[in-house]
Amino acid sequence: MPENNKMPNKLIQEKSPYLLQHAYNPVDWYPWGPEAFSRAVGEDKPIFLSIGYSTCHWCHVMERESFENEEVAHILNRDFICIKVDREERPDIDSIYMSVCQALTGHGGWPLTVFLTPDKQPFYAGTYFPKYDSRGFMGLMSLLKSVKEAWDSKRDSLLESAKTIIEHVSQETSSEGTRISKDIIHEAFTHFKYNFDSEYGGFGTSPKFPSPHTLLFLLRYWYTEKESFALEMVEKTLLSMKNGGIFDHIGFGFSRYSTDKKWLVPHFEKMLYDNALLAIAHGEAYSATGNKNYEETARQILDYVQRDMTSQFGAFYSAEDADSEGVEGKFYIWSREEVIDILGSKDGEEYCKIFDISSSGNFEGLNIPNLINTGTLPEQQKHLAEECRKKLFDHREKRIHPYKDDKVLTSWNGLMTAAMAYCGRIFGEDRYIESAKRCVDFIYKKLIRTDGRLLARYRDGEAVFPAYLEDYAFLVWGLLELYEATFTTIYLKRALKLTDVMLNLFGENNSAGLFLYGHDSEQLIARPRESYDGAIPSGNSVAAMNLLRLARITGHHEYENRAKAIMDFFSNQVEAAPTGHSYMLCSYMYSVSDLSSEVVIAGTNGKEMVDTLNRKYLPFAVTISNISPELTEIAPFVGDYKSQNGKTAAYVCRNFSCMEPITEAEKLAEVLS
Repeated sequence: MPENNKMPNKLIQEKSPYLLQHAYNPVDWYPWGPEAFSRAVGEDKPIFLSIGYSTCHWCHVMERESFENEEVAHILNRDFICIKVDREERPDIDSIYMSVCQALTGHGGWPLTVFLTPDKQPFYAGTYFPKYDSRGFMGLMSLLKSVKEAWDSKRDSLLESAKTIIEHVSQETSSEGTRISKDIIHEAFTHFKYNFDSEYGGFGTSPKFPSPHTLLFLLRYWYTEKESFALEMVEKTLLSMKNGGIFDHIGFGFSRYSTDKKWLVPHFEKMLYDNALLAIAHGEAYSATGNKNYEETARQILDYVQRDMTSQFGAFYSAEDADSEGVEGKFYIWSREEVIDILGSKDGEEYCKIFDISSSGNFEGLNIPNLINTGTLPEQQKHLAEECRKKLFDHREKRIHPYKDDKVLTSWNGLMTAAMAYCGRIFGEDRYIESAKRCVDFIYKKLIRTDGRLLARYRDGEAVFPAYLEDYAFLVWGLLELYEATFTTIYLKRALKLTDVMLNLFGENNSAGLFLYGHDSEQLIARPRESYDGAIPSGNSVAAMNLLRLARITGHHEYENRAKAIMDFFSNQVEAAPTGHSYMLCSYMYSVSDLSSEVVIAGTNGKEMVDTLNRKYLPFAVTISNISPELTEIAPFVGDYKSQNGKTAAYVCRNFSCMEPITEAEKLAEVLS
């Protein structure tokens, strides 16, 4: 809708919520595309590239300070061609120019601000800039003036700088002839051990990020090495995060990260990918320990997603903003008086005591509910807390909600599909498995072209952008979890087909490491191959894990060879920064573990056997059941497995050898222990 009769810029034709947020700025924004670059060439102007996402707090701040300001807009429109990019729609563009920013400044983040030549070559980069110079930092007004002067008088120097920058970010560290060694697993554990915060959990000081794939690595390290401290780190971190303000104690779900070491004050945005990975981490922790608190938290995460982040068609939305009414966290914080007014004096006083709600407040004079000082609630307090939570939730629903980014990203939907299917399986909760099925059905109806090419984003009836590596890898992850939750062969067939397409699109010339975008996509100034497991695991890390699982399920060991080739390709990067490759190391541990196993269940009634498997923590196992001609076509070896004397039989294979068939669930549990 028009904003106070303002004229829109060219972003008004876009579907991205982030781009539409800027459609009524006085800045003459263009989306990334040939029109903007053609104009830059024709007018001989540099490009002002701004990259962000819809729920980014500092993106909102920079918009309010600068992009909504007529004075700033006048300079930008006069001296530059201005392009806006949604990093969640175009991770390829973001990856390349974020690498530039990190190379030039030593850090990165959003909003990402980059100056380019008309042929897309970067010559200067930074992140957030205030409008005016502040505390020794250059403001945007001064920066625009300096860049304009340099463009007019020192262009040769800028062009040479751009050339050097591109050469730097395009370089790859060669790992030819090298392989990951088992020593790196122990080195990674040692790094995590010495960086662990024993008082509050997590790693480092502040800000603190959940990094759930780090916890997945530590669980596997505990499982393989019998190292109790690895499990202690996982449990302390999960407990501390759940007790902190980073967890929404009223409506559930986790925020993006904590600004302090106690996990008290979050950056209030909620991202689909964080909650997917945290649900998996809590599910695995429950499976490993039997602690029902982890199951409860995983369920709360998934219930939040089903309630607030699921479309009527079954796809999952991307994120919820940190801000509401222009104030960060306003939707989530409380005064003591408000809580007591809602709950009444007796219950209100008790709730405030439990959840650290005071008159002075714990956040800018108001309160973020938390259990940092209280700890996990005893059973006798849980009923009161839950009754109070429901009343506070109903009251909070009347507030103005944070903005919801309702675009559907294939990659993040793949992660949430994996979380729903995995947790549904180990908790015996069919409604989560049904959510996973509905999401996959949506993707196959709306996000695959008639030629079979997967697409990356859907919104408002439009599916666009050839899918990236992580779209393929994360969706295959979800399909594999769905297969093991249902033993419905179609999910396995789809996983195999997508994997074969992925290897073709992103492994050009049979390259071991997979590229971020396909050979059929827009070719940018660089074509990166990424291994770093940042906020989410890298596409290469997840692809390696998928390939290992597919090899074990189907018996096609060329997939395992491909997985090992990917890991070896990035061995130098892994050796240099093992803690930055925690999910890649999960894949490596799977490939070398003597605890890995394949379990084939043959017979017409395998439920008891399957339930036995689902009660075990088996991070390096795959299960195959419901043997059919269709499955045998995919995995010929399973055709040799039969029931025994009319009884369902489980065949457990480890280290390339198979045990005698097992017909009793208790015996299966014993063998797997």
